[in-house]
Parts: sequence; structure tokens; C-alpha cells
Amino acid sequence: MKKKPNILFLMSDEHRADVTGYEGDPVVRTPTLDWLAKTGTVFRNAYTPSPICVPGRQCMMSGQLPKTVGCEGWVDLPANHMTFSRHLSRFAYETVACGKLHHQGRDQMQGWTQRPAGDIHVSSNQIADRSESDFEQYSRSFSSFKWSDSKEIKRAGVGLSPCVTRDQIWTDSTLHFIDDFFNSAYYDREQGQKPLLLKLSLLQPHYPYQTDHERFTYYLNRVDPYLNQNVFEHPFLRQRCVIPGKDVSERELRRAVAAYYGMVETIDDHYQSVLSALEHVGQNLDEWIIIYTSDHGEMLGQHGIWEKQKFFEASARVPLIIRFPQHFEPIIVRENVNLCDLFATLCDLVDIPCPSGLDSRSLVSLMTGQNDDWSNETVSQFGSTNLMIKQDHLKYQYYGRNGPEVLFNLKIDPSETKNFIDHPDYTDAVKQFRQRLSQLGHGPDADAAYINAGYSL
Repeated sequence: MKKKPNILFLMSDEHRADVTGYEGDPVVRTPTLDWLAKTGTVFRNAYTPSPICVPGRQCMMSGQLPKTVGCEGWVDLPANHMTFSRHLSRFAYETVACGKLHHQGRDQMQGWTQRPAGDIHVSSNQIADRSESDFEQYSRSFSSFKWSDSKEIKRAGVGLSPCVTRDQIWTDSTLHFIDDFFNSAYYDREQGQKPLLLKLSLLQPHYPYQTDHERFTYYLNRVDPYLNQNVFEHPFLRQRCVIPGKDVSERELRRAVAAYYGMVETIDDHYQSVLSALEHVGQNLDEWIIIYTSDHGEMLGQHGIWEKQKFFEASARVPLIIRFPQHFEPIIVRENVNLCDLFATLCDLVDIPCPSGLDSRSLVSLMTGQNDDWSNETVSQFGSTNLMIKQDHLKYQYYGRNGPEVLFNLKIDPSETKNFIDHPDYTDAVKQFRQRLSQLGHGPDADAAYINAGYSL
């Protein structure tokens, strides 16, 4: 029986898709990602299932949208839930993860067979038979765990944030694992025979916005921060607004953007070290499936907003590259896809059956240039109420019974400044979006029998 291909899964946190060389940013230095893009499949319209860390990551791992899996906020997957790591492990894959997975429940592995280094931490609410009276005195509000957006911007610059230090530890752990798995010099073991799924999941470029001196000084006078932005008049989309000249100075904005760019370059360097380590132990990268993505983007001051949580392109759209040159020629895919689709795609690429009931569609047909049967839709959700449905170039957003709906047309308004929800030319489109909203278990006419998005039915 032919050995299945090894998989390298590279992931960052809060990396907006357009801050990459391969998408045309003239300033950022991302030679590793640019090489992956040049020799692989680039998905230009890939979206997160949720524009925030925990649900975005858990939905990607489970191949299910937040409504389907029940991760509609800071909620971990149920113990022993079907993830693509657990599924691949059942077909003899060694599944190894270094870095951020953001699990909070009792199941800290979720199908990974090894975690050499990571963010392993069980939330206190998972402690069985806990003494509530003892825990009450240590309770803290969520807002106490982080600074305000303006303060995060003000402290940006040269520094050694927890993201920087942890990423170095997790990268070093990955390098040690590669050496041990493929060619342990001390014990002179043979190379590993089992197929490998190796994931390196970094924290950067997540705030705090800090980088080293060389990168900071390189970018400081090269980046152009977003200034004079019109804040979108919407009760949710205008949240997290930071006003230049009032909340922060233009120089402070420039420093934050420069630090962010430096962090993007840092992760690129980390990924190159992993690729070099694999080549050092005799691996042919052309025989590997290599995936790069991020859990969500970063507003970075666009529309006057910082961080994530929004359905603007900067926050909801993510970088996604899949490289497997033995089977696929380089191509740019412009259809709408979702991180949930990676589950079915991995199954297809390594030729194993895909579980039923997922909100996951194999991207393999798109990687071969065949898009005739593709349903050009993607869905993203924030919290239990807010939902985005993008079909072709139209992006519909629902914000609960009392929240104004939003409709963007990215073809004629790529900057997302005009709301076409009440425009007479879009009456039929809005009607169809509302019907799809109900099918997805949301809105005033939500389907009470909702099971999943219906892609595999």
C-alpha cells in the first residue's frame, strides 16, 4: 500500500490577507508565503467561519459552521468531537501540533496524537465539582484581560510581547520534532514511516503590536496607516472605533502598523525555518501537502476600526494557500470558500472518506480549475446573532431583529462604503438572502429543524 502524503499545516493569528507580497503589498517582506503562493493554489476569496479566534479555529477543525457545532462564542468543541486531526489519526497519521489551538475544555488534544508545545490550558469552568464560593473571589470581567484598542496602539513599537516569545518557543519545538521524527542523530533511528500531519500555529501578528528593532525601523517610514476614514454608520460595524487625532496620534498609528508588518515578516521567517528543517532531513517538499492560513484578519484602522469581529473584508477574509505540486499546477482561485472546507479537502487530498454532516466542501475541483458545480457561497458568524452570507460578489449581513441589515456589492464598491440593502435593484437578491438566512437557522423565520448548511445533503 502506497504511503499517504505528509501534510504541513501552517497557521497564524489575525493576519489580514492583503498584507502579503503575493497579494500585491509593496512594502511587506514575505518571501516564504510568496513562494508558496507562486508554486501553489491561492484562494483569493477565503473566509473565516467566525471573525474571532476560538470559534473560527474550532469550526475550521470540525468542518462545521458555528451554528452546526455549537461554537457560537468563546466555546470549545465537545470532548472527542470529530476534527480533521482525529479523523486522519484513524488512518494511521501521526498528528502533531505545536502552538496555539485555543482549546478551553477538558479535551486538550482533540485528535492530535502529540502536542510538543502549545497553549494547553483548561478553563476553570471545566473543573468538575468546583467550589463556587471559592471561585467567586477570583472572578474577573472579560474586559479586565486586555487593554483598550487605543492603549494597544499607544504601546506599539519595539518590544518582546508574549506573542513573540511564544512563537519562538513553538517554532523551536517544531524544529526539534522534525529532527527527532525523521532522523534522530543520537539514537540513529530510521526515518519515520507513518504519514505525518504537522501543524505549527503561531500567535503573530496578533496584538500586542510589537516587533524587533530591525523590522520596526524598516517599516516605520514605509507603511501608510489608514487616516481620514469614514466610520460606517452601523451600531455594530462602528464598534471598536479609534479616532486619529483624538484617541491616538498619527505617529502612534504609524508605529502600530509598522509593528504589525514586522510581525508578519517574523512569521514568514519562522515558516522558512520549518521548510529548511524538512529539507535538511531529506524531505522533498514537492511531495508534501503544505497549507497556510489564518483564523481571521485585522482591521488595522480601516473604516476607523481596529482588531477583528467585523464582516469587513479586512477582518473576515483570510489568506489561504494549498501547495501540492505533484498533483496541482499553480492557480489562483477566485470562488468563495471557507476554512470549514479544509476538512473535506484534506480527506480528498489523502484519499480517505469524509464524515457526513459537515459544512465542508472539497476544494480539489477548484484546484484543478473546475468550478462548474461549485456553490459560490461562504458563511461567517459572530456570536449567536450576527451572520454574513456572501454569494458571488454580494455580501449580506444580518444583526438580529433590531439591527440594521447590510448588503455590500464588492464588484462596484470594493471599499465597502455603500449599503445597498434598500436599493430597488437588489430587492430580489435581498429576498433570496433572507430565505437562505432562515435555512441557516437564523432570523425571524429561522428553520427550527436546522442541522447544517446543506452542502453535503
